[in-house]
Amino acid sequence: MQTATATSDILNDLVLINNDRIAGYQKAIDELKSSDDASENLDLTLLFERMIDESRENRNALGQEVQVLGGEMEKGTMTSGKIFRAWMDVKALFTGKDRHAILASCETGEDAAQKAYASALEEEEDLPAFLKQMVSKQKEALKKSHDEIKALRDATE
Repeated sequence: MQTATATSDILNDLVLINNDRIAGYQKAIDELKSSDDASENLDLTLLFERMIDESRENRNALGQEVQVLGGEMEKGTMTSGKIFRAWMDVKALFTGKDRHAILASCETGEDAAQKAYASALEEEEDLPAFLKQMVSKQKEALKKSHDEIKALRDATE
């Protein structure tokens, strides 16, 4: 049975995962900027800024639907929740400022985002078809970002 509250909860979990992703990539940019070879990592800084923009767009689209349902879009990041504690945990994993370590940490966060979106899509009885389509489209775009991060990580090994 579809309820506005259940649907809002699912969408707000995805809002939080996108907020976590924004915070995680911002942390990665900060790590790169404070490293000795910051100028060599300009490509990653630009990539991470693009990932932040992607998550802002996702978050805003999800938040708009939450508001249409009469709810309020979540603010902040995920410290607990039904789905996953993705990027908040990843931010603690930055073990060094080298390119490989940062990309590996970001890939872990991307894996968690994929799991969060997959979990949301499993709640199909709580998502109307048009929202399921929107969430699926966002998941596909995030999968491309995941694969890009993974390929860069693999290239640094």
